[in-house]
Amino acid sequence: MSLRAENRSRRESGIDISPMLDMVFILLIFFVVTSTFTRETGVDVTKPKASTAQDLSREAVMIGISRQGTLHVNEAQVPLTSLRRILENIVRETPDRPVVLIADRDAPSGLVVDVLDECNLARVAKVSIAAQRE
Repeated sequence: MSLRAENRSRRESGIDISPMLDMVFILLIFFVVTSTFTRETGVDVTKPKASTAQDLSREAVMIGISRQGTLHVNEAQVPLTSLRRILENIVRETPDRPVVLIADRDAPSGLVVDVLDECNLARVAKVSIAAQRE
């Protein structure tokens, strides 16, 4: 047997795992793309219960109001004074995008009214308040 034949047989005897790695990455991408992620406001709230609660679309802007009185828009804490400007920018980009208020059950009701007022002043077309089904 020649030297070339020995090198060729040594190379051919190994297992090529690159197709398996390709499949693993394809499956990983598939599961990441198809899995659903729960996007909340970034603040822990206890939603009030309502028997008429309904599911809304996922592209809604989430505004969280904590029991301490902090506001969170899509997981970022914002002051009440800049809420209208943020909402106006969102309405300018997508006029029919809904806004969902996720207020803690023990959040100050005056702050909830202030946030609703800012939504109206920013001309948000659809504002909902989140609740849990009983």
